[in-house]
Amino acid sequence: MTAVAGRPGHRIAWSRMAGAPAARLVVKRLLLAVPITLGVSVLSFTVINLIPGSPARQVLGIDATAEQVRAMEVQLGLDRPAPERYLDWLGNAVRGDLGTSLISGQPVAAQLGGRLAVTGELVGLAFLGALLLAIPLALLAARRPNGIVDRLSMVISVVGLSVANYVLALVLALVFAVQLGVLPAIGFVPPSQGVGGNLTSLVLPAASLGIPLFCLYTRFLRGDLVDQMQGEDYVVTARAKGVGPWQVLVRHAFRNSSFGLITVVGLNLGTLIGTTVIIEQIFALPGLGQLLLQAINSRDIAVVQACVVVFAVVTVLANLTADLLHAVLDPRIRYGDR
Repeated sequence: MTAVAGRPGHRIAWSRMAGAPAARLVVKRLLLAVPITLGVSVLSFTVINLIPGSPARQVLGIDATAEQVRAMEVQLGLDRPAPERYLDWLGNAVRGDLGTSLISGQPVAAQLGGRLAVTGELVGLAFLGALLLAIPLALLAARRPNGIVDRLSMVISVVGLSVANYVLALVLALVFAVQLGVLPAIGFVPPSQGVGGNLTSLVLPAASLGIPLFCLYTRFLRGDLVDQMQGEDYVVTARAKGVGPWQVLVRHAFRNSSFGLITVVGLNLGTLIGTTVIIEQIFALPGLGQLLLQAINSRDIAVVQACVVVFAVVTVLANLTADLLHAVLDPRIRYGDR
């Protein structure tokens, strides 16, 4: 039966037609992610093996003899060529086995589980808070360029972007934890012990990550909105039709400006990984960043390799999500017109 325009059958048929190009876009991006992830794993494996010192020495301690170190290297398989060890690791990783920690003797996958949840919650709160504050402030600033709100947002953004994350973290801990005593300076409360305590323990770390993001998103979105409002034909047309200023700004200009914002957010996740390592150390959070730093210091190759690959996969998925959001906002991307 042929679907008639305007009826439910027509909408279902159209959604199926639109879903096929979107599915092809997902498959294309996922296929591209495979060589990227492999490249990151090869690079991280090579770098960690170039670091001076022996992981076997870390396991046995500084008092171990050279014979004991060599015996431990044979036991751990570290005497084999690096390419052979990498291929063994890759084959096991494809089956879900990320190896065993050289230091703790525990499966690496078990160590990653809880720590990944801590880091994910921290980064999620930072991004969510930054966007919830940046979008309305950017809209208010773009509504009246060079007005009071716009100038105030400029000052806040410049100050926020001028301070390094670790310096901001120390200042926030000094003010809110030491002087005021309203928030904890270190430690993490799992959600199972109370949502309130969990969120309280993450306020300062998330603020340390989120405030620079908030400043960046505010200035970026404000500048793009102003350009849209002053130089685009569709804005002139909407105003000529009698559409109100706020409707033009929110419903038209913001929709187009969201493309750039989504791209910046997707790219930020990759750069935020290094910052997360430092912030988790400052606030003693048992996250993936802290695990990675400990593994590097102890030459725990299996843990370092797994952490780097997880970070790479998360970054690739974040960029894939950004591409999909672009496709949702602009159907031309789904059909390859752009």
